[in-house]
Amino acid sequence: LLLVLLMSVAQADNGLVIKSSHNTVAQTIDRFAQIIKKKGLKVFVRVDHAAGAKGAGLTMNASEVLIFGNPKMGTLLMQSSPTAAIDLPLKAMAWKDKDGKVWLAYNSPAYLAKRHDINNRQKLIKKMTGALNKFSDYAISTPSK
Repeated sequence: LLLVLLMSVAQADNGLVIKSSHNTVAQTIDRFAQIIKKKGLKVFVRVDHAAGAKGAGLTMNASEVLIFGNPKMGTLLMQSSPTAAIDLPLKAMAWKDKDGKVWLAYNSPAYLAKRHDINNRQKLIKKMTGALNKFSDYAISTPSK
C-alpha cells in the first residue's frame, strides 16, 4: 500500500508535485476550483488546451490549467522577491496521458521559494504547502455519492 501511495504522488526535481487522479480532467479541475473558492481564494482563469488545439485543427488529450491565488499571500512573496511574479498567480494542471490516466500537477511552494531566493517567508511557504496538498487531495479523490 505504501508503494502505491508513493507511486501516485511524486515531486520531480523540477519542483512539480504530481498526483494521480480518480476523476476526469474536467472533474479534477472542477473540484480543485470548488475547494479553492470555498477557502476564499480567487480563480483568475481556466485554460482548456485541448479545446485550443481543436480550434487550431489539431487534437490532443484533455489538458486544463487553472490559474488561481490569494493576492495577499502572493504579494508577500513578491515583496520578498519581485521575480516571484513570473510564477504567480499559482497554477494547477490536470491532463490525461497516452494510457488514459489522469494526473494533477502544481508547483511546490518550497521550490518557488528556492527558485526566487525567498528566505524570509518560511511560515507562509509551509501554510501554502499544506493548503495545496489538501486542495489537490480533494481534487483527485473520488466524489462522495
